[in-house]
Amino acid sequence: MDREADVTISEAETERLHSQLTRYEGMFPGYRTEIVEGAIMMSPVKPHHARTIRLLWNELEAQLPAEWGFISDVAVPFDDDNEFCPDLAVIPAAEADRNLSAYSPELVELAIEVVSPSSVRNDYEVKNRAYARRGIRNYLIFDPYQEHCVTFWHPGPDGYLGRDTFRYGGTVRVETEIGKLLIDTAPLPIHPKA
Repeated sequence: MDREADVTISEAETERLHSQLTRYEGMFPGYRTEIVEGAIMMSPVKPHHARTIRLLWNELEAQLPAEWGFISDVAVPFDDDNEFCPDLAVIPAAEADRNLSAYSPELVELAIEVVSPSSVRNDYEVKNRAYARRGIRNYLIFDPYQEHCVTFWHPGPDGYLGRDTFRYGGTVRVETEIGKLLIDTAPLPIHPKA
């Protein structure tokens, strides 16, 4: 599936994608809310989680062409049972600038999740399969508990066919359709109990 930065979503599609989660918006401050396998999942937001996202955003923003932008913790409805909110996702800048409450998974070029204790299975298993089935070319998991980054590429119907694990402390190289991205993992926070 070829995707380009000028992909747009029609108003009808935007209405269809209107997030089921919007009804909970603002009700649970300090919690990240998603729908995973039909269940509402709430995870408390902690400083290491937010700091990791900020550091990754800053590092990637400096490397991406201007036609690409970011969404963070914004709904990406996959089906009636799965409405994910990637910690960070690269989408066309024109779409990010629309400031919507939900975006189509077809817009996502790169998805990033930062593991929290309650998201381990969702990040490593459920989202791995769902992101791959939708053709999201690259998926990265940053795990401050295991002190590593896992990169997934070459999406298939049952998950990603390619996978590499990198210990925190070095540079992760990710080959994307946008270009080569380098991520320095040395400054990423590690959970104190890791």
